[in-house]
Amino acid sequence: MGLEPSFSYWERTAFIDNADVIIIGSGIVGLSAALHLKQQQPNLKVTVLERGFLPSGASTKNAGFACFGTLSEQIEYLKRSSEEEVLRLVDYKWRGLQRLRENLGDNNIDYHQYGGYELFMDNEAAKAEEALDHLTYFNDLLKQVIGSADIYSVAEAKIADFGFNGISRMIYNPYEGQIHTGKMMRTLLNRVYAEGVLVLNDCSVNAINHSSDHVSLSTSQGNFKTTKVILATNAFAAQLYPELDVIPGRGQVLVTKPIPGLKLKGTYHFNEGYYYFRNIDNRILFGGGRNIDFKKEQTWNFGHTEQVKDQLTAYLNEMILPGQPVEIDYWWSGIMGFGEEISPIVKEVQPNVFCAVRCNGMGVAMGSLVGEEVARLAYLTAPR
Repeated sequence: MGLEPSFSYWERTAFIDNADVIIIGSGIVGLSAALHLKQQQPNLKVTVLERGFLPSGASTKNAGFACFGTLSEQIEYLKRSSEEEVLRLVDYKWRGLQRLRENLGDNNIDYHQYGGYELFMDNEAAKAEEALDHLTYFNDLLKQVIGSADIYSVAEAKIADFGFNGISRMIYNPYEGQIHTGKMMRTLLNRVYAEGVLVLNDCSVNAINHSSDHVSLSTSQGNFKTTKVILATNAFAAQLYPELDVIPGRGQVLVTKPIPGLKLKGTYHFNEGYYYFRNIDNRILFGGGRNIDFKKEQTWNFGHTEQVKDQLTAYLNEMILPGQPVEIDYWWSGIMGFGEEISPIVKEVQPNVFCAVRCNGMGVAMGSLVGEEVARLAYLTAPR
């Protein structure tokens, strides 16, 4: 047991014991909650605690897809849920993407709506037929949200143009976009700084305790106290509240070195979205593969497995860029939060402690609205 850090009077009154609300986690959800709280109550003192040097989890490690689901993913959602719930979730993700763009500005996040493609391999004829059989149904259903019935369409003619090998069918969605995740988070940080939010890094929260008039947080940097707490650590939420249905899922990602004459432009998904790639700075970003061994990828540990690395490399060389020399420049991984239900968890978990977690791999699309939702819940709930 180490001694508690010896903070000065100035540090304790200006930094440590100075928050009306403490938000745990400086990812998309946490910072969006902070931004919304300050916009609604400018005098509110909001502090964000982040365990990492940069936002841990997936907010600065995701692939930067601004999407709301492939046709195959919608079909799987429908099998697990109701038509009403599928529509509600697409509406949530679509509105969330528009809110992200409104809050931060397209230029600041390098937003480009190049469209998205779902690919089906030669041995996936049955899956492709199932998707095509549902194409008109989902176009009609999602028109209520997107505003157009021309959402998913057949795009086999472009397979040869892209140079793919082993792909027999392809479905196009013009409403998918892509962003630069790092620029998004820098812009979001700058927005909350401008509102007077305090963000403290390298501060892990170990326990949340209640007293008669405040909530106390035991952290790696000492004890903090506040009136209300918002937990926005997504995949890591169960470390503090094991009863929450949030299972970590690691996504492994690579980026190639620049490729002269790269033809790909847009976002691409295959195998029900478990694999995904896109263009970025004349390179290819390619990630996925957690379905190879779900159990092994249900981890809070960053890192890689040779099995996933080998599969990603094989698909890159044999299917995406067949016959083209390509070198890999970066490898990394991010931790997403999943659960049995496809909706995020936004609720009060203890008196004056609220959570906004489980974005099911859709944090870019959902994060802005999830953050606003938990901010409203915390703001409207009287301290107890």
